[in-house]
Amino acid sequence: MGSFTDRKSFLCAVVIYGISMIYSVFLWRRGFRKDNRINYILLLVAFCFHSTAMGMRGFRLNHCPVNNLYEATTFVTWTIVATYLVIGLWRRLRFLGAFASPLLFGIGIFALMPGLDIPRGTPTELSRALTSVHAALLALSYGAFGLSSIAALMYLTQEHNLKFHKLQAIFSLLPPIQRLETIVGRLLITGFILLSIGLALGAVDLSHMQNRDVYRGDAKIVWSALVWLIYLSLIIMRWKFAQTGRRFAFLVIGSFAFVLLTFWGSNLLSPLHNQ
Repeated sequence: MGSFTDRKSFLCAVVIYGISMIYSVFLWRRGFRKDNRINYILLLVAFCFHSTAMGMRGFRLNHCPVNNLYEATTFVTWTIVATYLVIGLWRRLRFLGAFASPLLFGIGIFALMPGLDIPRGTPTELSRALTSVHAALLALSYGAFGLSSIAALMYLTQEHNLKFHKLQAIFSLLPPIQRLETIVGRLLITGFILLSIGLALGAVDLSHMQNRDVYRGDAKIVWSALVWLIYLSLIIMRWKFAQTGRRFAFLVIGSFAFVLLTFWGSNLLSPLHNQ
C-alpha cells in the first residue's frame, strides 16, 4: 500500500480540483466573460500537490509510479493538468480549465477508491526502464486525448452560443471555433504519436519476456490496439476527408469517453498488467 503521506498530498489536490469545479460553475453562468486567472491558479496549486504526491511515490519506488490502477490513474490525471497549464499560458485558452476541472475531480475521486493501490512485484532494471517510459508515453497520450475532448466540448459550447445566443458568443472570452478546431486536431495528432511510440516500446518490452506468447491475447493489449485504431480513424477522417464541425466534436468526446469507461476494466482483466 502506498504511504499515507503521498496519498494525503493527492487528496489535497483532489479537494482543490473540486473547488476549481465549483468555481467553474460561476464561469459557465457568466458566459465566460471574465478572465480565468483564478481558476488557472487553483489548478496550478492542485498540480503542485499532485506532483508532490507522484514525486514522493516515484522516489520511494525508484521508478515511474505506474505499478497499479491508482498510480496509472493519478499519472493520467497529472498529464492532463500539466498539459493544460502549458496551454493555459495563452489567456484565451485558459478556459480549458473550466471544462477540465469536473473531469479531473471525477477521476481523482475514482483514484482514491479503496482497493486500487495494490503493491506489485519489482521488475528487472531493463523491464523497469522500458515499462516506465512506455507507461509515461501512454499516460501523456491519454492526457492529450483528454484535452482534445475538452477542446471539442468548448467548440460545442461556442457553436451553441453562436447559434442561439449571438451576443453571448461575441462577448465571451472563449477562443473562436476555428481556433478550437485547430487545437482539437493538433492534440489528436500529438496524442496519437505518443500512443504509437508508447505501444512500440511496450512491444519491445514484451519481447524480452520469457513467457511472452501467453500474453498475446491479453485484454489490455487488445484494448490498446483498439484505441490506436479509433484515434487513427479520427485523424484520417479529419485530414483525409476534411471531417470537422459538430459531428466530429462529438466523435472526439465519445472516443475519450470510451477510453475512460474501459481503461480500468481492461487493466483488471489483464494478467500482464496485474502480475
